[in-house]
Amino acid sequence: MSGEIAEIPQAAARLLQEGTGEIARVVEALQMPRVSHVVVSGRGSSGHAGTHLRYLIETRLGLSSAAAAPSVVTRYGASPRLKEALYILISQSGRSPDLVAAAEQATAAGAQTVAIVNDPNSPAARACRHVIPITAGPELAVAATKTVVNTMLAGMLLVARLSGDAALVSSAQAAPERLAQALALDWSAWARRLSDAPAGFVIGRGLTLGPAREAALKAAEVLGVPVLAFSSAEVLHGPKAAIRSEHPILGLNAGGEVSDSIEEALATLAREGASIFSGSGPRPTLPGLAAGDPVLDAIALLVPVYRALEAEAVRLGRDVDRPPGLVKVTETL
Repeated sequence: MSGEIAEIPQAAARLLQEGTGEIARVVEALQMPRVSHVVVSGRGSSGHAGTHLRYLIETRLGLSSAAAAPSVVTRYGASPRLKEALYILISQSGRSPDLVAAAEQATAAGAQTVAIVNDPNSPAARACRHVIPITAGPELAVAATKTVVNTMLAGMLLVARLSGDAALVSSAQAAPERLAQALALDWSAWARRLSDAPAGFVIGRGLTLGPAREAALKAAEVLGVPVLAFSSAEVLHGPKAAIRSEHPILGLNAGGEVSDSIEEALATLAREGASIFSGSGPRPTLPGLAAGDPVLDAIALLVPVYRALEAEAVRLGRDVDRPPGLVKVTETL
């Protein structure tokens, strides 16, 4: 896992060098005037990458988007009407039977289907009309890291090309350098506090909601600590009642339109005695990135999360590459 985290900037550079041509070909082949809505399918880390993508689709393309529920096809036997849909399947391995079956149904229903996968020869890739390989290279650790970052970056590039947004394309081109800067951030204070805690929380909103959920999942996988992720728009309602001083809260704020909402929620929780860790705001408790593009920085903020969790797990003597009871490819139907 350590080596795969260290490779994140190089993996991003490889996607920019080898993958942009394929993304351009997919964009050229898509018949966007036919598209009335977008469906994004993925589980776990892929689902969290999909949340980041769905915010981009709605804010940059003006299309409504929703997360797919594969069990609608595999368990309930339904066949959703998807002829006017752009259906995007996200899967690092491309081998989960339920995701593959749902994508096959979408293709049969007339949807324009795109697979964003690390293995372009996987069943998921074959189930879709178009394929975007993320070119992250082999990933052996159970906890996905570089494949998640490259998946989000591929989604960013796809939306940038579909929208014709030259500024977003330019921002994506800066990813290797930005990710290297993020890799240098030391968030070990948060990870050490979390490892001794009964539970933890991660707060984001908008573009950082998917990364917040991914950070929570990774903490559970790597440290074995239950962690919940919430939007700053909802944490001060019901969830706040469960937060105690012994529950560390990580704030992920990439700037942009929702920055003030995240900071206000973190400040409110801090005033009520919560233990806040954040690289943003007037009094950051972690090192942070200088102001940049919120789309890219929402992705980059995952890198110090991964690095800190891996280092803390190693300090505790945990098997970070093969956490107890977990396997790399989870097959559900």
